[in-house]
Amino acid sequence: MLGDQPTMQFRVVEPEPARSTGRRGGSPRNRVHGRHRRPVMDSADHGGADRDGTEHDGVGHGSAYETVPDQEQTRAEPAVHAGVPVRQAVSRFWPLTKGDRSWLVLICVCVVLAALAETASILLFSELTDNALQAGSLSAFWAPASMWFAAALLGAFVGYIGNSLAVWTAERFVMRLREKVFAHVQTLPPDFFSRHRTGDLVERLTGDVESIEQMVVSGAVGTVSAVFSTVLFSAAALYLRWDLALATFTLAPLFWLAAKRFSGRIKIVARQERVADGAITSVVEESLGHILLTQAYNRGRAEEKRLRREARAWMRASVTGARLSELYEQLVEVVETLCVLIVIGLGAWEISKGRMTIGQLLAFAAFLGYLYPPIRSLGQLGLTLTAATAGAERLLEILDARAAVTDPAPGSAVELRRVRGEIEFHQVGFRYPGAAKDSLSAVSFTARPGELVLVTGASGAGKSTVSKLLLRFYDPAAGLVRLDGVPLDRLPVEFLRENVALLPQETLILHDSIHENIACGRPGASDTDVVQAARDADAHEFIAALPDGYDTPIDPHTAELSGGQLQRIAIARAMLRDAPVLVLDEPTTGLDAPTARRVVEPLRRLMRGRTTIMITHDLNLARDADRILVLDHGNLVEAGTHHELMAHGGSYTYLHRSQDNSTGQLTESRY
Repeated sequence: MLGDQPTMQFRVVEPEPARSTGRRGGSPRNRVHGRHRRPVMDSADHGGADRDGTEHDGVGHGSAYETVPDQEQTRAEPAVHAGVPVRQAVSRFWPLTKGDRSWLVLICVCVVLAALAETASILLFSELTDNALQAGSLSAFWAPASMWFAAALLGAFVGYIGNSLAVWTAERFVMRLREKVFAHVQTLPPDFFSRHRTGDLVERLTGDVESIEQMVVSGAVGTVSAVFSTVLFSAAALYLRWDLALATFTLAPLFWLAAKRFSGRIKIVARQERVADGAITSVVEESLGHILLTQAYNRGRAEEKRLRREARAWMRASVTGARLSELYEQLVEVVETLCVLIVIGLGAWEISKGRMTIGQLLAFAAFLGYLYPPIRSLGQLGLTLTAATAGAERLLEILDARAAVTDPAPGSAVELRRVRGEIEFHQVGFRYPGAAKDSLSAVSFTARPGELVLVTGASGAGKSTVSKLLLRFYDPAAGLVRLDGVPLDRLPVEFLRENVALLPQETLILHDSIHENIACGRPGASDTDVVQAARDADAHEFIAALPDGYDTPIDPHTAELSGGQLQRIAIARAMLRDAPVLVLDEPTTGLDAPTARRVVEPLRRLMRGRTTIMITHDLNLARDADRILVLDHGNLVEAGTHHELMAHGGSYTYLHRSQDNSTGQLTESRY
C-alpha cells in the first residue's frame, strides 16, 4: 500500500503489547530506538508453597538438627501489589533516571530532528514528482534531489546518535535498578527467603527489571516520539489538503478503541505468563540443585512431570498472548488499509477535477503512511505499559519488604574503638514472623572475652536463634543483646558483623578459587596472610598438593575435596577474619568421627583468645566449654560446666547419655 513507504528506523515506535516468541526471544520488531527489548512476560509470582519451614542459620540454609516450631512452618503466599496503576509504577521508578535525564532530553531532540528530516523528505518527494518526473526535466531534478539526500544524511546521523544513546541510557537504568533491588534483597531477613523460591527471585532480578525499563525509559522516549510524530505529520497532512486530512482523521480513534479493548485481557495473560515463567526457572533450579536426591530416588520422571506441568501453563499463556497480539495487529492493519483506500479514492476524484496533482496525492498518502504507525504505537505502547505493570507489582513487593534490622539513626550510633568481645543476653525473647509461640523466652547469659560458651538442646529448642540474634539477622522482641555493654541496635550492622565471625553449619563455598574462598574473610588480605590462615586450619598441606594449589577452582558441589577439607577452608576464612567474637553453628555436623577429630584441633586454635558461642548437639566438645547452656522450647533450663551439669542429673545428663548410647549402638552395629 502507499502507506508502506520506507521509513527511517529511528522514528517508528512499535512495542509489542504482550507478544513473546519464546522464553528469551523477541520479535524483531520489538525494539525502541535501537534497544533490543526483552519480552514483557519474563517472570513469575510463585511463592514457593512447597518449601518447608526448616529453621535456617544466618544465611538461609536449613539446619538438620533444629527446626522452627510447627506453627512457623505454615507459609502464606507472599502479598502482591495487585493493580498498580501505570502512573504510580512509573513514579516509583522514575527517580532512578536521575543523572541520565539530560541524555533522555538529547534522545528526544534526535527524535524530533528525525521526524523533521522525514517530513522534509516527503515534501521534497512531492516536488520531485511534480516538477522533475512528470515534466521530464533533468534540470529540475538536481536541487530537490540534493536536498532530499541532505535530509537523509541528517536523519541517518541523528538516528545513529539517538539509537546509540538510547541503548546506553536504557542499559544504565537496568543496571541501576538491578543493583538497587539486589542491594535491598541483601538486607532482608532469612524468613523472606524461606517464603520465596530462589528461581522466582532470580526472575525478578532479570526479566522483571528489564520490563520496568520498557515502562520507564523506552516508554518515555517512545511516547515523546509517537506524540511528536503524530502532531508533525498531522500538521503536514493538513497543510497539503486540510479537507482530506480531516476526512481520514475520523478513523484515528479506532486505534485507541482497539487498544482499550485489548488492554485488560493482555494484563491478565501477562501475569499468567510471568507466573509460569518463574515456576519453570524454579523447577529447573531446584532439580539441578538437588540432582543427587533426584538420581538417588529415581525422581527423574517426577521432575520431568513438574517441568512439563509448568511448561504447559507457560505455553497456554504465551499462545493466548500471541493470539491477542496478532488479533490486535491484524485489526489495526485493516483500519490502516481502509484509511489508505479512502485517501486514494478521494485523491483520484480530486485529480480528475484538476484540483490535485499526482505528486501531492503521493505526498499526502506518504504522510498518512507515516502518521498511522505512531498513532498505532501509542495504542501498542499503552498495552506494553499495562503488561509491564505485572513486573512492577512483583518488584515493588521486594522493594517494599521491610528489612528486619536497620542501622541506628545518625547521631545515636556507637562504634567501639576496640571490641573486647563480651556478649550479654538479658531477658531476651523472640518470635519468628508468623509463628504462634516464642522461639526464645527470657533468656539471659553472659559470655566473657576468651570464654567458650556451648549452647545445646533438643531440636527446636531455639539454639540457632541465638546466633541469628547475635549477628542481628533479627532484633529481639523483648530484652537486650549487648556487645561490650552496648546494645546491638546501637551499633552499625556492618561494624557488628566485622567483629562477629560466623562459621555456619553448612560449609559456605563460593564458586571461585581456594585463595578467593579464604581471602573473602578479610578483603585485601595478602597472599602470605591467606597461606598462614590455611596453615593454622591444617589446610595448607592438601591445598598445596592440588595441581593448581591455591588457584584451584572449587564450588559447593566440588568432588575434588572432602567435606572435612571444605570445612577447614571455611575455618581458614574465619581465622583470616580474626574477629573477637566467634559463632560456631554445628561445626562438626556431617563429618565422620576421624574427620571431626581432624577438624577439632583447628577449631581449638580458631577459638583461642576469642569469645566463642558454639551451637551444637555434639557433646563430645562439651568438656572444652567454660559454660554450657541447655535450652528447652526456648527457655534456658540449665547452665554450668560439664561436670556440674552431669552431677545435677537434669536435661543435660539426659542429652549426654542419649548421645553416648546412640554412639555405642552405632559402634556395635559396625562390628
